[in-house]
Amino acid sequence: MEKIPPVKGTRDFYPPEMAVRNWIIDGWRRVSRRNGFVEYDGPIFEYLQLYTQKSGDEIAGQLFSLQDRGGRDLAIRPEITPTLARMVNQQVNALPRPIKWFSAPRLCRAENPQKGRLREFFQWNIDIIGSDDMLADAESIYTAVDYLRSVGLTADDIEARISSRAMLAELLKDQGFAEDQLDKVYVLLDKRPKLNAQDFEKLVSEQLPDPVQRERMMTIQGLKSLDEIEPLASSERAKKALDDLRQVFNYLDLMGVGAYCRFDISIVRGLAYYTGPVFEIFDKSATLRAICGGGRYDNLLAGLGGQEMPATGFGMGDVVLEILLQEKGLLGRIEDRLDFFVIDAAAGLFEEAVRLVSELRAMGYSTGMSYKRQNMKKQMKQASGQNARFVVILGQETLDEQKVTVKDMEKGEQQSILLADFLKSPVS
Repeated sequence: MEKIPPVKGTRDFYPPEMAVRNWIIDGWRRVSRRNGFVEYDGPIFEYLQLYTQKSGDEIAGQLFSLQDRGGRDLAIRPEITPTLARMVNQQVNALPRPIKWFSAPRLCRAENPQKGRLREFFQWNIDIIGSDDMLADAESIYTAVDYLRSVGLTADDIEARISSRAMLAELLKDQGFAEDQLDKVYVLLDKRPKLNAQDFEKLVSEQLPDPVQRERMMTIQGLKSLDEIEPLASSERAKKALDDLRQVFNYLDLMGVGAYCRFDISIVRGLAYYTGPVFEIFDKSATLRAICGGGRYDNLLAGLGGQEMPATGFGMGDVVLEILLQEKGLLGRIEDRLDFFVIDAAAGLFEEAVRLVSELRAMGYSTGMSYKRQNMKKQMKQASGQNARFVVILGQETLDEQKVTVKDMEKGEQQSILLADFLKSPVS
């Protein structure tokens, strides 16, 4: 019979891969909670309309969609933010503000698999709903950086590139660009880091036939700091958006992560989704796609049938993150392991070993043993194969003096101790 492989763009998680996955997601949860977020989740599939209402009908071709037996159009979730908006809209008046939620769902997207992008993946989502204060935007960015530095990445490894859709829109209007031209300029700015200067100028010439607009576009894409933008921001709306972005950077400095952050006008994110500060986090070697991205999206809840409510947040996928951590040597030896492996080294002690295993498990220690009587050498090999930290050996002295031998498998050291004393403090 022919072996059936996994579907292209998906992953099998054997125990070693599962240990890495759990380590990453456990870290996401730990950092979320210490920053004041609580966890939520939703269904793995939703009505297709939830996504088309947010992103337009063209999104349907980018999803794994299906019809149920009643002929209803459904889709496996490609992201969880629409689910979040739907859930908040359902109970909006009962939820305390600000709403600070996080999730780490499994997501699926019908796209061409490549390095850093798969059809099935896990994504950490952080969202703050109900606050229009720039502190919420700064806290979102801070939380992402907080996790990344907790796993060993430094300001020499990664950077958060930050801009503002609101500021950019008002700046472009002040420079004479019409409302219906903004999306075209956003696309050009988004492509700028991916093209050399000559190819970028050619693309600008194709998209902006007016020489005055081309010159202004080239000036705008070359702006490197908020101080350089200030003379060009003439309207009150542009000045307000610029001040908001300055405030975000000020908060990030106060939070101690300013060294990780810089202004980058090319960061625009989705074309219709974001309404204020936006950011993406990259490895400084620039060999991978963005590790993380997000920003302010004040219109989403209303766009999905709810009330107007400010919101900000981000998503971080596990695929690019794991590649980066592997390249930096930061994953190390991550694997599931036993606290104890109990060995019966003397005849007649098998039942005593079963009893001791159960006692240690009841105390909260992961503990294993051989399912059948084997010699000492084979049981030690099994303990090593299950990556046990300690081996507890029941031998003749257990029968004579109620003692056990405890061996530290990493240090190779062992000691004989009374069984009663060992059970009082198994790990000392």
